[in-house]
Amino acid sequence: MEIHLVDATYELFRAHFAPRPPVLGRDGVVLSGVSGLAEQLLYLLREEGATHVGCATDRVIESFRNDLFAGYKSSAGMPPELLAQFPIAEAAVEALGIALWPMVEFEADDAIAAAAIRFAEDARVDRILVCTPDKDMAQLVRDARIVLWDRRRGLVYDDAGVRAKWGVAPTSIPDYLAVVGDSSDGYPGLPGWGAKSAAAVLLRYGHLEDVPSHASAWEVPGVGGTRAISLAASLREHWAEAMLYRDLARLRTADDGVQIRQHHPDELRWEGVPRADWEAFCEEWGLERLARRPHRWLED
Repeated sequence: MEIHLVDATYELFRAHFAPRPPVLGRDGVVLSGVSGLAEQLLYLLREEGATHVGCATDRVIESFRNDLFAGYKSSAGMPPELLAQFPIAEAAVEALGIALWPMVEFEADDAIAAAAIRFAEDARVDRILVCTPDKDMAQLVRDARIVLWDRRRGLVYDDAGVRAKWGVAPTSIPDYLAVVGDSSDGYPGLPGWGAKSAAAVLLRYGHLEDVPSHASAWEVPGVGGTRAISLAASLREHWAEAMLYRDLARLRTADDGVQIRQHHPDELRWEGVPRADWEAFCEEWGLERLARRPHRWLED
């Protein structure tokens, strides 16, 4: 079997900011994100044939990472009409009959990580597709068993794909992000480090602890001389920041306390949309256009 793990928060954001007229629900409430999320999930189930699906959400944007780093992404400045859709989006996922993991202390990415690691251990699972283009999630990739699927571009990143795209092994992604930074999550990386230099160094050494502290000991093709000296000095001088940023980038799993209710892949099997629940949801929020979209009802 294949398991599809969906970052519903990503889908919500993408749909809300899509360049098209807004979807308005009852009393004129903006529901573009919710509507787009529901459409994408139904497309995944109908056209793309997903059979075992789990969705993760950020019930709130803030997480334990905000306690580690004040500049980490938060809900500050977010459009209120988007924030208001978060609980409605979770209700939509549940009304569709899809397993839902709403995160408060942790993030949706952590829930997906916990689920991917757990279900990859089951011999009945042939492949796990992490449905997001987010490079943070590339650290989960395990050969061709856990892969990253960019549905919009039709690209699947296995181990070789991650190496080709970012220049490092999946296990080096947190180290890579620590030095180059991640603007979407709000941490800057280290001075002087860019994507090419980070990829070259980490392709050779794997993790930051294994990078020699002095450039004279480096054996990195294409990175030498004053460039190597500058990068090594930056890493030494900003070591504490690098460790902090890597900690921010590292996904948490069940071993870190992330709660995933399901323990067996069969618990993710989608059996169809519960008609009464879905029709009641659409009626409550004025999304009658979606009421007849499901192609399979639970009672059929």
